[in-house]
Amino acid sequence: MASAPAQMSELVRATSVRQVRLICGVILFCYVISHFLNHALGNISVEAMEAGVYYHTLFWQFLPVAIVFYTTALTHMGLGIYALYQRRQFRWRTIEPLQLVLGLSIPALIMAHVVGVRLGYTLYDHQKLYPQELYLFFVAAPGRLWQMTILLLIAWVHGCIGIFFWLRLKPFFTRAAPYLLAAAVLVPTLSLLGIYQGGRSVAIEADDGEWRTHNLTRRQVGTVAEGNTLDRITGILTLGYFGLLGLALAARGVRAWRERRGGMIALSYGNGKTVRVPKGLSVLEASLRHNVPHASVCGGRARCSTCRIRVIGDHGVLPEPSQREAFVLTRVGTNDPSIRLACQLRPMSDLSFFQLFTPHTHSTDGQASTPARIGQERYLVSLFVDMRGSTQLAEKRLPFDTVFIVNRFLGAVSQAVIENGGQPNQFVGDGMLALFGLTADPQTACRQALKAASGIATHIDELNQLLSHDLRQPIRFGIGIHGGEVIIGDIGYRDHIVFTALGDAVNVAARLQDMTKTLACEAIVSDEIRNTAGLADDTLPQQEVAIRGRDEPMAVRIVADARELAALVDQGERVAA
Repeated sequence: MASAPAQMSELVRATSVRQVRLICGVILFCYVISHFLNHALGNISVEAMEAGVYYHTLFWQFLPVAIVFYTTALTHMGLGIYALYQRRQFRWRTIEPLQLVLGLSIPALIMAHVVGVRLGYTLYDHQKLYPQELYLFFVAAPGRLWQMTILLLIAWVHGCIGIFFWLRLKPFFTRAAPYLLAAAVLVPTLSLLGIYQGGRSVAIEADDGEWRTHNLTRRQVGTVAEGNTLDRITGILTLGYFGLLGLALAARGVRAWRERRGGMIALSYGNGKTVRVPKGLSVLEASLRHNVPHASVCGGRARCSTCRIRVIGDHGVLPEPSQREAFVLTRVGTNDPSIRLACQLRPMSDLSFFQLFTPHTHSTDGQASTPARIGQERYLVSLFVDMRGSTQLAEKRLPFDTVFIVNRFLGAVSQAVIENGGQPNQFVGDGMLALFGLTADPQTACRQALKAASGIATHIDELNQLLSHDLRQPIRFGIGIHGGEVIIGDIGYRDHIVFTALGDAVNVAARLQDMTKTLACEAIVSDEIRNTAGLADDTLPQQEVAIRGRDEPMAVRIVADARELAALVDQGERVAA
């Protein structure tokens, strides 16, 4: 097993700025949802809002949670400003620029509210709750109501865009999209209605002098002098924030000026196309700027390797790969220094290269060709099965007889895969790759794959019995099963494009299948599959094996008789139930 320092090092290398921003955004969005649901209680009464905010603050102001929350908020804001500086090229037909603009506007809009409520409590022990805030918005300063409404809508839309970017590649997104859309519309609508209803109630009650006496005390709203102090602090913090934005824009200008002074470099694409760009631009950004088609499934975030290029000529003068780039290149199993990620490589001198993945483009008549599934990232289970002894089988038979038997074998395997919810994907000689999880969650996919392996053994037994008069030895097989995040999409050229999966999980499954020969078993299942499927730890014998391309050994489960897997899965399901 990997040591704790090695696992931590791997985690750090695997973590990108975007992932940190995503985690921070999810935490902040949870806070927004909690706040919006609390506002929605105004449709019942102001008293219901006050009862709800008690539990809201009880959780979010609990010291460990508060530390995480405020750290997350500052980190997210800082990374937003950094994104403004860092991003050189946008796909202007997408909603990414809109999300960035909305996100950068939130701190300026929320500053007065945070200072008035949170800092007012810290400095002067103000107890501003819903009655006091609603009085401010609906009676004392109605103009602030529109600012708060705009803030709520911007925060919600910004968060929804981020959640959409995060979940759109997940296998369940298509099924969940209608419900998520309903929630995205209903939650802010009910929240704004709750504020309106609560505000109306407070506006009516505010005419009562006794209500004002109990709800507008010095401890609740403070004095005029304290309010002026909080306003000055708001103004200073707002100016400071705009100063940070101005600093980021100025840094962009300085960078552009230095790049122009530093001269231009030529990027040659290996197909006769050459563009001139300032030094410091990434190869992918140069392609976007000059409308050169360049494959990039993840949009240039170093989450995939589809933008890979092979440098032609001397690669010794290139900048060293960043930590994230080195991690991705290691994961795809390449240590060739001439292969780089176009989204991360920022050459400082002329560069010649060619793309390893051909991008999908439009046909010459300007019409789009058959829509291709460019790529999605998702969790899939890969099952590799291979027929044993096919070479010896072919030696004693006519070629057509051999093809007939191999086809019957692949037919039996495919039948078992389909019966258990999988999809036969690639046929390579007498072997096959099957995918599970295209329409199922990870746990179901793992169980389906294990049952399919059991079904394969059963169908091969039936095939052996059927062909017993023509076989000197029964047909034997080996199976490897592993699951993980992969890229699925259309791979190929012109009329020879197939839908398949690419990634470390697929490669590992193929290598586990190959190991069944040396370990004298019918199937090898990764411990990832066993655990996700919900099988007990002592269900199958465990062994650690060395996987080519991986530094650390991998825990796997040895299956001597694949027929037993279906019963083990059924037993695990009964225990879980």
